Amino acid sequence: MLRVLLSAQTSPARLSGLLLIPPVQPCCLGLSKWADRPLGGGPSAGPVQGLQRLLEQAKSPGELLRWLGQNPTKVRVHHYSVALRRLGQLLGSRPRPPPVEQATLQDLSQLIIRNCPSFDIHTIHVCLHLAVLLGFPSDGPLVCALEQERRLRLPPKPPPPLQPLLRGGQGLEAALSCPRFLRYPRQHLISSLAEARPEELTPHVMVLLAQHLARHRLREPQLLEAIAHFLVVQETQLSSKVVQKLVLPFGRLNYLPLEQQFMPCLERILAREAGVAPLATVNILMSLCQLRCLPFRALHFVFSPGFINYISGTPHALIVRRYLSLLDTAVELELPGYRGPRLPRRQQVPIFPQPLITDRARCKYSHKDIVAEGLRQLLGEEKYRQDLTVPPGYCTDFLLCVGSSGAVLPVRTQDPFLPYPPRSCLQGQAASSPTTRDPAQRVVLVLRERWHFCRDGRVLLGSRALRERHLGLMGYQLLPLPFEELESQRGLPQLKSYLRQKLQALGLRWGPEGG
Repeated sequence: MLRVLLSAQTSPARLSGLLLIPPVQPCCLGLSKWADRPLGGGPSAGPVQGLQRLLEQAKSPGELLRWLGQNPTKVRVHHYSVALRRLGQLLGSRPRPPPVEQATLQDLSQLIIRNCPSFDIHTIHVCLHLAVLLGFPSDGPLVCALEQERRLRLPPKPPPPLQPLLRGGQGLEAALSCPRFLRYPRQHLISSLAEARPEELTPHVMVLLAQHLARHRLREPQLLEAIAHFLVVQETQLSSKVVQKLVLPFGRLNYLPLEQQFMPCLERILAREAGVAPLATVNILMSLCQLRCLPFRALHFVFSPGFINYISGTPHALIVRRYLSLLDTAVELELPGYRGPRLPRRQQVPIFPQPLITDRARCKYSHKDIVAEGLRQLLGEEKYRQDLTVPPGYCTDFLLCVGSSGAVLPVRTQDPFLPYPPRSCLQGQAASSPTTRDPAQRVVLVLRERWHFCRDGRVLLGSRALRERHLGLMGYQLLPLPFEELESQRGLPQLKSYLRQKLQALGLRWGPEGG
């Protein structure tokens, strides 16, 4: 340890810092545990102050150790901090300190370690500070011993208040309201729900449960069925603003409940509340759109001129128009039997003109960059487009234009967009056939990241399934790239081989030598 202190690692700046610390006055330290009298006066004051003067005037580390070791009855706790300060002065006052045997400082260190249990908190802090300035290692015995004594003198933390044992509805509400629980979802939700009495399952509790399932992508059929049953039983007591929150997890998790009265109940609520809460009405329809269960009567209402004129003057007009544009797309592609009003063309806006928020938030975990690099090396930059938004507003991951012979064409020489609304003869062909009769076929490589699925990793979230379904119905051929396959590729060469196999399986070819 002496070598550490006297080596070049103990910088002059660090040692000069010791000279700025004022001498420790024994009268400032209060009562000493080494004597019954105050340190500032009394019969023992003379020898105590005399020892302090001897330490302050010591000419070498060895002399410091000798004064402390030969006067055990006169040593007080503050003398150790005085000795450390003087040691710093000795080491910093000479350009090349004389060598001292390692045992000298080891003995001084052991002496402080042996007596530090009797130090007060002020002396411990001073000694810790001086030891760090002197260059004692942070994991060395001296610093560790002083740090341990410092922690022992910290005021004890009050014990956490005892929480009453909550069961049933109260336990469910308490658990769902806890931030830690929201971060780490637990499976005892089902048991808490089973223990709850009917009167304990309030709308507030069930909304918390629905939000929890949607936020954490938990596709738990038993819990979702419980929410659907609650909605049916409490139909007349629920407003559309509460219903929109209860319905949210069904669309997000792509789960159509088995409860037979679920859809008839929602249709009655929409008929009753549509004019009262326009935004809640559209939110409910968005969830049902993901489930492919849009009621015609509600569509007639939200596409009526009166409703559209009303929402145009509200603060949430833009988001409602975006939702209505998506509903109009669903009507165009999925409801050929609908004969009611539609959203006027001048009111339509792009649905999702950029990557979704979850993709932007998790971009550092995405495979998009490495797939883009693989395509660049495999095809060339001119033969694909990344993050291209196609009408009516869906953002694609990667888009290729393919000729009738299967050759990948430069995108700049082709119109990358298929006509929208699509021609009736093309609807559904791209989803069922690997090739089309179009002279230029559009292939969309779809990244299926881990967070695009429900927690079990098998069912696509409702928004993702809706996007892929609509792109297929518009005539785009989809080539999914699942996260399990992407994660299994080790490095760019393996990924290029994987992409080559995927593209060749569709009959695509490129380059003079096929890539």
